[in-house]
Parts: sequence; structure tokens; C-alpha cells
Amino acid sequence: MARPRDRLCRPMCVCFAVVCVVIIIIVCATHYGYQRCSGEVFRRAAVAADSETCSKVGRDILQSGGSAVDGAIAALLCTSIINPQSMGIGGGSIFTVLEKNGTVKIINSRETVPKDFKADLLSECPQQFKLMSGSQWIGVPGEIRGYAVAHGLYGKLPWASLFMPTIKMAREGFPIPYMLSQFISRGLNKSTPLGQLFVDENGNQLKEGDTIKFEKLANTLEIIAEKGPDAFYTGDIAKDLISDIRDAGGSVSLEDLSSFTVTEPDVWELNLGEYQMFFPPPPAGGAILGFILNVMRGYNLGPASLEGKQKSLTYQRYVETCKFANSLKRYTIDPRFSSERKARQATEEAFAERIRQLISDSSTHDAQYYNVTPYLDGMGTTHVSVLAEDGMAVSVTSTINHIFGSQVFSPKTGIILNNELSDFCGKTDQIHAGEQPPSSMAPVILYSKSKQHTLVMGGSGGSMITTGMALTIMNHLWFGKSLEESIAAPVVFVDSKNALKFEPKFDKAVVEELRALGHTIKEQSIFYNVINVVSKRGGCIRAISDARKMGRAAGY
Repeated sequence: MARPRDRLCRPMCVCFAVVCVVIIIIVCATHYGYQRCSGEVFRRAAVAADSETCSKVGRDILQSGGSAVDGAIAALLCTSIINPQSMGIGGGSIFTVLEKNGTVKIINSRETVPKDFKADLLSECPQQFKLMSGSQWIGVPGEIRGYAVAHGLYGKLPWASLFMPTIKMAREGFPIPYMLSQFISRGLNKSTPLGQLFVDENGNQLKEGDTIKFEKLANTLEIIAEKGPDAFYTGDIAKDLISDIRDAGGSVSLEDLSSFTVTEPDVWELNLGEYQMFFPPPPAGGAILGFILNVMRGYNLGPASLEGKQKSLTYQRYVETCKFANSLKRYTIDPRFSSERKARQATEEAFAERIRQLISDSSTHDAQYYNVTPYLDGMGTTHVSVLAEDGMAVSVTSTINHIFGSQVFSPKTGIILNNELSDFCGKTDQIHAGEQPPSSMAPVILYSKSKQHTLVMGGSGGSMITTGMALTIMNHLWFGKSLEESIAAPVVFVDSKNALKFEPKFDKAVVEELRALGHTIKEQSIFYNVINVVSKRGGCIRAISDARKMGRAAGY
């Protein structure tokens, strides 16, 4: 018979052994996890913006206890001075927010048509793309209202704290980064108020590395930080801004500013096999992106689709799909002024199947075959992707539209105004007061339950947003490329006239085979199809800012 001491020892020994086994399992699992997450990865949170400076600003906000929305707003404010040619508080944005419980919400603060717009504005639309400057193209800015709604729903840190990093840089000055220097040197008229923003005290145009300050903008941001968003829409800032717009010949009024409202439409979803893609409805461009992916998914793509002759066939099907996509852009109209039915239809499988039946593997057609009507391509914009520790994610795209927007600068406030109304050109016959222009912006979130994988992504580059995002998603989800390879891979862009434009380093054999099939090929040297992504698979977080805009992500 066991002694009492032995009877007491056995269960204690068993418990000790179990504890040891559990510890060993945890240690091994942790070690395996770190091995599995080798490379440049983050464990808790990450931000991917257009510049390393702004990615770090967003990251620091997250580390200070801020939410994903807090980090996104801070990164956007930073971008408004690091890349002011792309976005700013004189523009508008669209948020796609993934809540901790899996719910996805859209916050749309895209600019609107002012009440007193030019009745014959669309008659001024050019036949060929060009940077469309001028006060007649200015839409009512919605950026700050969008931040306010997003922060009111999801903010953790005080509103003012999100502005502080940018105010400090704007007031104290910072070295002009490479990307901004390139756009300063490309034809900015030094005699204009905007041009004067980028010259030194001797009248010399600033260049890369020179210190620049945005002191008027710093004052404006400081007032908005202290007094809240209403300071922009109804206070002295509003009066000064409208005064400068009117001096430039624009029609935006104080009533337009004070009556601006943010929309919160229902999110749209698309089934992509193992993934669900969540995206904003029109006037955003997610429906066009969804159409392209839906059509291409029907070809059962895999890594072999980019091998040998299959590669040319895959791209033949892709560019033909993009030509049909061009015909659908006129349906991405503000749903308050037009039916969503045809845009919805574009994302349905039955419609995708019908289009696949119209796509030839060995020929192409004229514009009439695709029912394409002439419209203008665009460029510009910025995107920020954020994933916070608690699982909340934000995909937000922001813009003043073309490079430096309307090129109208408000000297009293330091704000560069958008030229958003030019987005109506070729896509509608009439516009309405309060209407939001159609857009290619498509901030999306993709999620796969089976793979435990979340992708927070979006792009900039105007009309090139769609092709940049579509090919990145196809490369990563279907062709087996890493996220880095998927973003870096050269793209083909089908422009508004159905001409094919290939990024340098695109496979020349594919280019020539597509030319032989009858496609119109045009040269283009500059591509700004910039994709910024945060990806979480299991416990590994990867964040990538596209090298095309010299970006770099940050996290911890």
C-alpha cells in the first residue's frame, strides 16, 4: 500500500509534468511562429502610406494607444504636406473600416458640386487628358468632415493629438522629398500663388533636400485641431477660404461648406472564392474593380497561367476585360442622382459569364463592340492602409484629383484646392448641385476565414488605380506571387480609348503577341499605379508601400 506521502506526490508530479509540457508547446509554437514570420514583418500593427515619414507618424499614433482610424487620419494629414500634389484638406476621401467584430463600414467624404456651378461646365472638358487647372473645377472639400465622422465613431485619442505631428513639421520645416521635388520642377508657374509656395526668399524654385515650411497651413491646422472640424466649415477659416476661391473666380460658397454632409452607404461585397472583398459603392470605383476580378476568376487562374503561351492568353483575356470595364465607368454615378442597378449588375456572376462569352482569345475589336464612350483618364491621389493591435483595419483613399488639384492655392489658409469636377468629363451629360463625381478610388479589405488572412489595400494613380489593384490581387491570390512581387510586377493599363500602355520591364514577348492580335499599343514612360497594403496572415503582419512613389511602411 502506498504511503500517504506517495499518494500526495503523484498528482503533484503529474500536474508538474503537464505544466512542463504546456510550457514546451508554447515555447515551440512561439519559436515556430517567429521562424514562420521571418523577414520584414510586424507582430502587432502596421501602417502603409506613400512615404516612410507618414507611415511612421501613423505608427506612432497607434503605439500611443490610438485606433486604426486615429493612425490613418494622422498619416493622411502628414501626407498633405509630404505629398501635397496628391491630397490635402482641400480635397476628399473614402474610408473602408473593418471593425473588431468583423463589421465593415464605409465613410464617404468625397467632394461635391457647389450650388452655383457653371451650367455649361462640361462643355469645357478637353478631348485629350491634361492637367485641368482653374477655379471652375473646384468641388466642395469634404476631407475634414470625413475625418470628424470617422474619429467620432472610432477615435481613441483626442482629435487635436492627430494634428500635432503635421503641424510641427509644417511650422518648423522639413527637407523636400524626391517625389514632391519632381512635381515642383515640372512646370509650376513661379508667378502664381501656388508657385510662390515653392520658392525661397530669393525667388529660386525649391529642389529636393531644400527646407520647406507651410506656415499658413500650420495655422489653419492648429485652429481645426483646437476648435474642431466646424472651424473649417463655418468659422474664420471658411470665410478666408471662400474669399480666396472667389478671388480666383470660383463659385464655392459659405453655404456649400456649412451644408456639406458625409455619407455612410452600405458596404458592397464580392465573393472571390476563398476571399470576400469589401468595398465602397458608387461613386467609388470598387464596382469596376469587382467586375474585372469576377470575369477573370472564371478562367480558373493559377501560377501556370503566367507560364509559356498561357501568359499571353491570360493577358489577352485581361485587357479585353478591361475594355469592357471602360464601358461601365459611366455607371459609377452618385446613387443619389442615378440608379445603382447597372453598377450592381457589373459585380454579378451572371454578368461576368456573359462578358466571358464575348471575349475572344485570338482577336480584339473596335470601341463600338465594347460600347465605350469617350471619357478622360485621371491621375493623382494617395492611399493609406492601417491595421491596429485590436484587429481594426482602415483602408482609406484621399485626393485633390490631378497633380496639385486645380492649382488654385488659398494664400490666407495655406490650402491647395481640388479639381474634382473634372472627373465628370465624359462620364455624364449633366451634373447636379451636391453630387459627388465618379471615381476610380477603391479602398478595399479582403478576408479569408479559411486562410486566416486579412488584406487591407488601396491604390493611387487616378485611372490606373483599377489596373494596379486588379493585377496586384490576381498576382497574390491566384498567380502565387508574394505580396512584394505582386505589387512590384509591371502592369498593362488599358486607357480610356482602349489603347494598351505597358509599364517598362513588362514582358516584351507578351507585348508583341498582343500587338499581333490587333491591339493598339501606345508608349507611356511614367506609371503611378501605386498600391499600399497591410496583410495579416495568422500572427504575421506584412506592410508594403509601393516603391513607385518611394514609399515605405512602418509598424511594430
